[in-house]
Amino acid sequence: MDTSKNVVDISDRMEFMGLDEESSELIQLLKPVVERELGNGLDVFYEKLRMTPEAKKFFSSEDQIRRAKGAQLGHWSSISSGRFDAQYVTQVRAIGSVHARIGLQPQWYIGGYAIIVEHLIKTIIEEYWPGSLLKRGKLDGKSLGEALASLIKGVMLDMDLAISIYSEEAEKARVKAQEEGIAKERELVARIFGKALSHLSQKDLSYRVNEDIPDAYVTLRDDFNGSAETLAAALQHVGQTADAIQNGSSEIREASGELSKRSEQQAVSVEETASAVEEITATVASTAKRAEEASDLVKTTKDNAQHSGEVVRNTVAAMGEIESSSDQIASIIGVIDDIAFQTNLLALNAGVEAARAGDAGKGFAVVAQEVRELAQRSAVAAQEIKELITKSGAQVKSGVTLVAETGQALETIVKEVEEISVHATAILDTAREQSHGLQEINQAVNTIDQGTQQNVTMVEESSAATHALARQAASLIELLGQFRLSPGDAVAQQGEPDAPAPPAPATAAYVANGNAAIDMDNWSDY
Repeated sequence: MDTSKNVVDISDRMEFMGLDEESSELIQLLKPVVERELGNGLDVFYEKLRMTPEAKKFFSSEDQIRRAKGAQLGHWSSISSGRFDAQYVTQVRAIGSVHARIGLQPQWYIGGYAIIVEHLIKTIIEEYWPGSLLKRGKLDGKSLGEALASLIKGVMLDMDLAISIYSEEAEKARVKAQEEGIAKERELVARIFGKALSHLSQKDLSYRVNEDIPDAYVTLRDDFNGSAETLAAALQHVGQTADAIQNGSSEIREASGELSKRSEQQAVSVEETASAVEEITATVASTAKRAEEASDLVKTTKDNAQHSGEVVRNTVAAMGEIESSSDQIASIIGVIDDIAFQTNLLALNAGVEAARAGDAGKGFAVVAQEVRELAQRSAVAAQEIKELITKSGAQVKSGVTLVAETGQALETIVKEVEEISVHATAILDTAREQSHGLQEINQAVNTIDQGTQQNVTMVEESSAATHALARQAASLIELLGQFRLSPGDAVAQQGEPDAPAPPAPATAAYVANGNAAIDMDNWSDY
């Protein structure tokens, strides 16, 4: 608070109390008695202090009491002068500051005001009552009570200012002490947790905070210890997992090597299989083509057999007609034979008649002879023709039988060719299906071949990745080996973490209970 603000504040208070210039003059009228009797009142007050242990502890010697009494005399001189100006406010502030600094609680100097005021009022009343003090002053007609009231107002104003300043200084001291306590507490916490974090920075997870710390940080300590324990357990689990990964990666690496070799062998086998299947596919395709050509030939043979059957049937029919014609020729030959027989008989009769006629009948006899010879030749020819016809008929019958058997054989051949055609068609369809299936198999094998080649590549990549994983697992295990997870583990780095520097001595906090003795210089501010 600056001086101008203090003056304004005191002016407001004086106006509220009615402590005006007239009151100051009334107080000044009482100054001689106040200055004369103040020392006696202070003696009574300090004697009380000597008899009271709670108050005496603020004074370490009689010299301090003497100096305090001197300061009080000077201050009361200002009050009895009725001079409540900036200098007065500065003086009151100094007194309040000293009281706050030494821890002199208001109850003691309020008691001091009571003792001193009691002595002054008694003395003033005894000296001036029932006479009139004011008849000797400037303010005639003013009562002694008004003067005493003004003095008491001045004392109360002084006490009000001293208590206000004491409260203000005490609050400052409390805030300062609180700040120093907080700073000290922070320094303690920073040192404790700084050490813990230093251990963590050096990968030591076995360290636990076991120091006593303020209650506000107990949860933080427990959380830190729990976190460190959880992290250590997690890293131990990670270490175990890394070991398992390393072992598994080793097994996978060996298995990948074997798989790579087998995949390479399988790739060679699949490639050979693909080549063989491709050759079989080409062979089956050629077979299907030949089967198709054979099917066409079977169809042609079937058509030709069917046509031959029709020809044989026509031949059989023609042979039948020939046989029928032979029978007719035989009948005609029989007629001719009969005619020859009749002619011969007639010629014989004509010869007989010519013989009967004698010479007249010689010509007829010659003719009859010729006719008979002709009839005989006709009969011989007819007989030969008959024999030929008979033989030809037998041959025709034999030919008809053979042709009929040929027809039956051709019909059987046609049926068999039809069956062969059916089978050839089935074989052709099967060959086509086999060819199509082999083409699909060929494509599938080619795809398998490509997939196998890709698998070989992937196995090689997987093997490389497994090696990399094994190296990373080993690196992780090595990294975890740098952590100290439990007190029994080896320290990752030599030496313990550097302990933080010891905290600087904290500034002495404000002594609110007044247990410290007053310095000799504490009263010099009066």
